[in-house]
Amino acid sequence: MKSFPDSVQALIKRPSAFLPIAMSITALLMLGILAATNGLVREADEGFAAHFWQLLIAGQVPILAYFLFRWLPRMPRATVYVVVLQITAALVAMAPVHFLGL
Repeated sequence: MKSFPDSVQALIKRPSAFLPIAMSITALLMLGILAATNGLVREADEGFAAHFWQLLIAGQVPILAYFLFRWLPRMPRATVYVVVLQITAALVAMAPVHFLGL
């Protein structure tokens, strides 16, 4: 099995690379904890959890933009790998909301 290039491994250690992934994981875990404790119920008034989830997802955009601006000219191939990981993590965090209609 082929591993990531060394440049990707070095780049993923940068905060602007791993923070969006951590934010997506946090949003997904929050949905899981909320589903386990309260069940999956669509509420008329969005509560704290919904707003916090939205902030976690939307907060990734400026970090991702900074990451692209900073690293794309220097390490284009490694940057693309990391951005694909970041976008995949965000899509995984958004999938339950979309498919379950939350």
